[in-house]
Amino acid sequence: MRLAVSGSIAIDHVMAFPGKFTDQLIAGELGHVSLSFLVDDLDVRRGGAGANIAFGLGQLGLAPVLVGAAGRDFAEYELWLKKHGVNTDHVHISRHRPTARLMCLTDKEKGRIATFYAGAMPEARDIGIERVAEHCGGLDLVLIAPGDPEAMLRHTADCRDLGIAFAADPYGQPARLDGTQVRDLVAGARWLFTDEYEAALLLEHTGWRHADVLGRVGAWITVGPAGVRIDRSGRRPCHVRAATPHRTADRSAADATAADPTGAGDAFRAGFLAGVGRQLPPEAAAQLGCALAAAATGTAGPQGYRVATDALVAGIRAAYGPEAAHRIAGLALAAI
Repeated sequence: MRLAVSGSIAIDHVMAFPGKFTDQLIAGELGHVSLSFLVDDLDVRRGGAGANIAFGLGQLGLAPVLVGAAGRDFAEYELWLKKHGVNTDHVHISRHRPTARLMCLTDKEKGRIATFYAGAMPEARDIGIERVAEHCGGLDLVLIAPGDPEAMLRHTADCRDLGIAFAADPYGQPARLDGTQVRDLVAGARWLFTDEYEAALLLEHTGWRHADVLGRVGAWITVGPAGVRIDRSGRRPCHVRAATPHRTADRSAADATAADPTGAGDAFRAGFLAGVGRQLPPEAAAQLGCALAAAATGTAGPQGYRVATDALVAGIRAAYGPEAAHRIAGLALAAI
């Protein structure tokens, strides 16, 4: 399957504050807040939805083409992605702006304050999918992942104009998308990805009912803590329960259950698309996606996990049984 992923490329700066944000807020003074937090830890990670999904697909042997924009500071990150099977030929390098930055501060109660600097990301709107497809000898599917809103709209329109199948993952910038734009990003998608909260936002923003959405997409994949729901028009919903991080000889039980959900949704999308790209039916593809999401959850950061086939198969067997493990290993994992 010739697959491209359009979406954000970012460097994440994750910091931990040992106290509670709420202790720093003074009643009656919230109209002019001015706060500074002394933090104990800074973790700089590779991120961005497009890059995270491409990373997972690359580890599963799909050789995805990453479509996005980064700065001249992208060199080391680019080498990392190439090492993990990602084609970066269509990453535009900005002459003037650095790679996008996420600044995220969490407190001891998991409260979160985050800001996102777009940097080079808006320049992705200057990349045409037609040029990417010509360079690659054609594309079978383009995933429009969260990124610059104008780039998302352009790449979706390009796919429609070129007759290229696309998957929609519209809610990276919900505050920047109006109802018309969300409808433009969704209508005609072969696969639509949301989480449970985003599913409600989609209905609110578009004014559509659930059945209206299903009449406009091939399948709607909704991801939540308990697992995945697959909805298709005229069919009963299919439910796939979540997998749990697999315990291996080099990982303690505590490590295996340590929850860092950052990037789990991106890993799920990578596993799901790798599965359908290797001819798995949607339910089995969702099982692979859940297993990859569990691997991401059990490590620090969205690109901290590694695809070890034996461990992945063991996790699938534990969650879904030997028949599922045999089927997925035979079709989707044999080429790794």
